[in-house]
Amino acid sequence: MQHEKNHFIIKVTCPAVSGIVAAVTTFLADNGCYIGEMAQFDDEFSGRFFMRAVFRFNDEQAADLQQIKDGFSDVAAAFDMTWELHDTRQPMRVLLMVSKYDHCLGDLLYRYHKGEVDMTITAIVSNHLDLRPMAEREGIRFIYLPVNKDTKARQEAELMKIVDDTGTELVVLARYMQILSDDLCQQLSGRAINIHHSFLPGFKGAKPYHQAWQRGVKLIGATAHYVTSDLDEGPIIEQQVQRVDHAHLPEDLVAIGRDTETVALSRAVKYHLEHRVFLNQDRTVIFR
Repeated sequence: MQHEKNHFIIKVTCPAVSGIVAAVTTFLADNGCYIGEMAQFDDEFSGRFFMRAVFRFNDEQAADLQQIKDGFSDVAAAFDMTWELHDTRQPMRVLLMVSKYDHCLGDLLYRYHKGEVDMTITAIVSNHLDLRPMAEREGIRFIYLPVNKDTKARQEAELMKIVDDTGTELVVLARYMQILSDDLCQQLSGRAINIHHSFLPGFKGAKPYHQAWQRGVKLIGATAHYVTSDLDEGPIIEQQVQRVDHAHLPEDLVAIGRDTETVALSRAVKYHLEHRVFLNQDRTVIFR
């Protein structure tokens, strides 16, 4: 999305009935809007309809976003819609959480500087000091919140205070190696993304790539998902896999795993920043 252009995104979900697309497009046309992109999906299993449209005003001088918000409320009420309206000129405010691994943070910062992920970074929070120099080089506020069983509740409360004080809209766990409490997961529901190595079978605990090598896996991968109180079982946003074989050593799998993690996480973050993701019960609908 380009900031200089008067682009807006409307997201709609509601019970699947006739006339939704006509109602939305007619409303936008009648209010002097041009639809440049539109995607829709009718989920026959949940009975829900999902729609995302990107539009701009034909006459930017006469653009009145508040008029759109006020007027669309009547359309939404008629179809029992849940809806959002976003201005692409206002990048989403994002807080990054890390521990000691730097590959996901480094990748996101690179893509941020290249303009591939459109966001404002509010802070980098960590339970370790290892990546503080990386944050300081970037001129980004670094916040150290060490966590143990005695300080966990207090530090999570401090984290939420930071989220609220900075107006953070999305929290990205860029290899933050600390389990969030159920209460914090609920507070961040739908606005926290985690990256997790995913194998078949699943290898938990220390050195998962070494465990995978010992079992002779042929595929390794990574999953980016929304954080929920069910550990590593939140709605999936993006997955990446790489084929490996008997010639790969454990260190090779670690290196390949880093690549899959960075790609899966950056794509998931980008989809969320561009308002392409809809929660659909325990699944997601993503308009790429």
